[in-house]
Amino acid sequence: MSTKQKKKGKKKFVIWSILGLVILGVLCARLLMSRGLSGFDEETVKSGDITTYYSFSGVVESKNRQNVMSEKVMQIDQIKVKEGDKVKKDDVLLKTTQGDEVKASIDGEVSKIYIEENAQVMSGMKLMDIVDYTNLQTSVKVDEYDLKYIALDKDVQVTISALDKEVKGSISAVSKEAINDHGVSYFTATIDLTQDDSIRVGMSAEAKILNQSVTDATTITMKAIQFDENNKPYVLISGEKNIPVKKYIQAGVNDGTTIELKSGLVVGDVILIPKTTSSTRGFGPGGSMGQGGSPGGRNNE
Repeated sequence: MSTKQKKKGKKKFVIWSILGLVILGVLCARLLMSRGLSGFDEETVKSGDITTYYSFSGVVESKNRQNVMSEKVMQIDQIKVKEGDKVKKDDVLLKTTQGDEVKASIDGEVSKIYIEENAQVMSGMKLMDIVDYTNLQTSVKVDEYDLKYIALDKDVQVTISALDKEVKGSISAVSKEAINDHGVSYFTATIDLTQDDSIRVGMSAEAKILNQSVTDATTITMKAIQFDENNKPYVLISGEKNIPVKKYIQAGVNDGTTIELKSGLVVGDVILIPKTTSSTRGFGPGGSMGQGGSPGGRNNE
């Protein structure tokens, strides 16, 4: 074979080698991009409402209760009522052998009778209990830093967990002095509940006071938000050649699950969420925004 033919063959080999490398590079790039996007979930920016609350826990109790006590030594002659009877204010509850009458001081129901007819009782002895089961309330503990959110006559939403029901309430009293319990100070707020025959004394109650509310807001889930090294929030969107790129946003109100976007995206935009375990998410530079708590006392909803 001549030297000229050898050079020509070598040139063809180099050309085909270069073409092969180019093709291989393109295939690898496509494969890498495909694998890269497979590590993300997509989410569409939506329009929605967000409402947050300050939350306080308490127990349902009767607003009016009478503990009927003996005011002197006496003998019971007649008991005019039985447990479960409904009574009105000034109804006669019992008579003594001395001719005295003991009357109800409130409207309510006889919940417990402690004595029997012909019994001899001493002064200060408990005779019976009358409870007003119609007018109910709940007393909640309020942290001293949350007291500024509490005001007389303020409307409150109260959730009765056992009934899975919400009822309206109004703040009727706020303590003027704090109670110190093992070094922790708190105040008490009393909330009058609207009448509901299904609610029972002793049921757990959660009072919610409106904090912030937005309507028709641009929203995404909080898990989509990440932070850069300067703690600035951003999301990922698909850029040229489907390569994820950062898009900085301005965040607003959040309820622990959904967050308002004040700028950066519009409804209908598609964002990318890295497929990561919950243990890798969190606040701070380089991390994503996990579900946040609410301010105050203090679960958001």
